[in-house]
Amino acid sequence: MDLSLLASDEVLGTFVPIVVYWVYSGLYMTMGSLNNYRLHSKKDEDTKNLVPKGKVVRGVLLQQTLQASVSLLSFRIMGTSNTQQTPPPPPLIVTARQFIVAMFVFDTWQYFMHRIMHHSRFLYKHLHSRHHRLVVPYAFGAQYNHPIDGLLIETASGAVAFLVSGMSPRASIFFFTFATIKGIDDHCGLMLPWNPFHVFFRNNAAYHDVHHQLYGSKYNFAQPFFVVWDKVLGTHMPFRLEKRVGGGFEARPIKD
Repeated sequence: MDLSLLASDEVLGTFVPIVVYWVYSGLYMTMGSLNNYRLHSKKDEDTKNLVPKGKVVRGVLLQQTLQASVSLLSFRIMGTSNTQQTPPPPPLIVTARQFIVAMFVFDTWQYFMHRIMHHSRFLYKHLHSRHHRLVVPYAFGAQYNHPIDGLLIETASGAVAFLVSGMSPRASIFFFTFATIKGIDDHCGLMLPWNPFHVFFRNNAAYHDVHHQLYGSKYNFAQPFFVVWDKVLGTHMPFRLEKRVGGGFEARPIKD
């Protein structure tokens, strides 16, 4: 076996985001005592969620295994391989443009598939409802999905974004790692004032937390980067952050 294949861009693009997922979400779990920044109390996290954390870990590992298998199979079918001469990297401006295109395509696919999952009773009951067993989201539950749900929303959106943007497998390592970190951040349950994602993206932990509540389950479908499709198609639920008695914040919807 050629050991160089283990360090190929395709393999790294598949497995680096998985490693980062557990490292980054682990860091968030060590911040669980920051009660002044939590969107829900620790008691709510322990009592309102409908699935134990051990089962969440197993579910995420299953999805990541399937996702990695599909990703590697796709690369093989497309014939990308580091055994061929690696072309020189494109100019930075080209890579930046590819990232922006990929972010938009990624968001577009996820918005419409996510919305379909909620509006189809069959798909919601049998697939997407598993993710919403986490009424109080937390970091390492970001990828807790039914495997088919994960493939249709997460894996497919990544594949389409990769193909449409035209980015190289090497660039995809950084893009998919970035998307993974952003998805974890959206589920972390903490509104930290020093978090740069809250500065650059209006789609943040509070925005997605609204969607996980019963009153917001048909709103705020957009994920993980922008809120454009929610605003354009009338599924945007505005909210305000209020101080919660006992510490932390609460995202309250703003009525028109």
